[in-house]
Amino acid sequence: MISIVEIFSTFLVMFAIIDITGSIPIFISMREQGKTIRPLQATSVALILFVAFYFLGDALLKLFSIDSASFAVAGALVLFILALEMVLGREIIKNEGCTSGASIVPVAFPLIAGPGAITALISLRAEYATANILIGLLLNIILDYFVIRFLDKIANKLGADIIYVLRKFFGVILLAMSVKLFAGNLPLVFSFQR
Repeated sequence: MISIVEIFSTFLVMFAIIDITGSIPIFISMREQGKTIRPLQATSVALILFVAFYFLGDALLKLFSIDSASFAVAGALVLFILALEMVLGREIIKNEGCTSGASIVPVAFPLIAGPGAITALISLRAEYATANILIGLLLNIILDYFVIRFLDKIANKLGADIIYVLRKFFGVILLAMSVKLFAGNLPLVFSFQR
């Protein structure tokens, strides 16, 4: 049964975790490094990842003998490297002639469909109907598309100085998020090894 309250709740939870507006300085930084971001490709891949993990996540990780904590630690490491790029102003993740540019890694994963967002989406299954969760997710993906699509207009409105400050600020925030994600899941990784 379709519920506006459940859709809106799912939308808010996913919006807060994906934090697409907070990623604007990251996207601008990647563009300035010559990395290509294709909005439709990035959001489509992110949506596929979300839906795949929503329905097959547990089985997929078990297939590769990976627990969710290890998955979160791996995502935290990618976020950490990306945050270092922003703070230090140096390119660490090379483009290496990939035809997708930065659209798939790191934009689709882990910036949009990161471990935290995937975990949150899966945990919503316990509270809300699947149809409402998927509609709330789709609304988020549409918003993500428009933010990435009109990145240049948003950047022009903000100006170079504000973008520079935001990039450094959100770089530190992203660094802190990656450390928190890493620290919160690393003990679980070691507890699974026993």
